[in-house]
Amino acid sequence: MATEEESGVPGTDARRAVVAGGSRGLGLMICRELAARGYEVHTCARSGDELDRMRAELAHDGLTVRTTVCDVRDADDMRRWICDVGPRVEVAIHVAGVIQVLPAAAATVAMYEDSIRTMLLGPIHLTDAVLGEMRAAGRGRIGVVSSLGGVVSAPRLVPYGAAKFGARGFSEGLSADLAGSGVTCTTIVPGLMRTGAHTQARFLRRGADDYRWFAAAASLPLVSIDAGRAARRIVDAVLAGKPWISLTPLAWGAVRAHGMAPGMTIRLTGLISRILPTTPSSGEGATDDLFPGAHHRAETSWLTRCLTVLGDRAARANNEIEP
Repeated sequence: MATEEESGVPGTDARRAVVAGGSRGLGLMICRELAARGYEVHTCARSGDELDRMRAELAHDGLTVRTTVCDVRDADDMRRWICDVGPRVEVAIHVAGVIQVLPAAAATVAMYEDSIRTMLLGPIHLTDAVLGEMRAAGRGRIGVVSSLGGVVSAPRLVPYGAAKFGARGFSEGLSADLAGSGVTCTTIVPGLMRTGAHTQARFLRRGADDYRWFAAAASLPLVSIDAGRAARRIVDAVLAGKPWISLTPLAWGAVRAHGMAPGMTIRLTGLISRILPTTPSSGEGATDDLFPGAHHRAETSWLTRCLTVLGDRAARANNEIEP
């Protein structure tokens, strides 16, 4: 059940924006960007402690964000949250996500369900809660964060890809269905971003090798984009009502390659899968055996720490790990 973490009655004339999953990472940066542009920003997440830290961080910079403990996987919880936010929500962006990095053979049905409920049903629940009023007003902006993994499904990320493909299909179809209504839906395919999410992604107990390559890929400047820059471009696209946005050359190239030659890109990702380190998975298929990347961070070599220095810095700045 949604619970309010900050008192105060929103002003009835405010430009309201809601961000589902804004306590850390990209969601936090999108909240920051919207608040800096004068929006009355409301966000939700499952962790009250994370919301408290993000609210204090933004307050330190003179920005106010109203926070609520709420679970995007629960449709009733989302409706209560939006009802509590107040009327005339102009912008609604779904960012909440979970990342499990492990061989497909070790993934459980529960992992798929968690991914789908968070990253596919979450956007559906948010849209269901805001769309009626937006259509009645004849205006509104919805944004759904999919992923490059929702265009080209990557090895070791199969539950994540399954959910993100669904989110992209929902968002693109919704955008077409809303044509001419004054309400738009933007499909967001950002590519790799330096948000610090590698510290919160989940790995097997013996998944230190998977952590190393994943953390490096999410941290290197030539293949990933700064989280603040990503947030600005995402907010620009959503407010402009663009139907689709991708942020990095890698993402654009992968999207085009997959569109022209899907068989080739699948074979290429299969080759990548074969050269990734083998992760022991015997007896580790249960959700309880997954650990956040921060668990493996202390075990990494000096080389990995050098490769992930920008990502680790982003993790501290974006509330992915406690400072």
